[in-house]
Amino acid sequence: MKDVAILFARAPCLGTVKRRLAAEIGARAALRFHADTLRRLLWALARDRRFRAVLALTPDRAFLRLPPGVGRIGQGQGDLGARMARAIGRFPRRRVVLLGCDIPDARAADVAAALHALGRARAVFGPAADGGFWLVGFGPLRIAAPFRGVRWSVPETLADALFHQRGRTVALGRMLADVDRAADLLRPRDRGRYPAPARCASANRSRSDPPRTPPPPARSPG
Repeated sequence: MKDVAILFARAPCLGTVKRRLAAEIGARAALRFHADTLRRLLWALARDRRFRAVLALTPDRAFLRLPPGVGRIGQGQGDLGARMARAIGRFPRRRVVLLGCDIPDARAADVAAALHALGRARAVFGPAADGGFWLVGFGPLRIAAPFRGVRWSVPETLADALFHQRGRTVALGRMLADVDRAADLLRPRDRGRYPAPARCASANRSRSDPPRTPPPPARSPG
């Protein structure tokens, strides 16, 4: 039986994704980021033959065109931990890695490395720069309710999850950053694709507000 990579995602619908990012750059730009990142990672996983790619989507019945060979499951009800545990539990006798879709630097190679690590470890985590984790995986021998009591969206999220794995061998993958705020988009690959913070105010102004004169271009020193 093949190992499984689960991409955990919300269906790309206007106003329902990346709400903190949308508050700064607008709902349409946030949706475009979410859809682009989801599509890019989903196709990368689909092309890799070292594992089976599965999309865990919410809402469960939302429509999304999938690459050939990619499976689909619903997330169901409950908090984030309950939904993640349910998705992983769908594959009880396999090595399973689950990752989020809002990590622009995630690669199929990260998933393959995590699955390889599960050959010697009982669990694997991909640390996130904000104290959480962007990837988690378990071998066939896993504990029940692995995310019970985990505090989400706080700097202690990964520490809480690791506490439940005490006494077991745990591997760690690359530390990566997710995108929650406009400042997280200030990388060369994202410039020009999505609005930067300096453009947010003008993009979100009321139509009655007077136009603003753009500042003169900066001159190079010397």
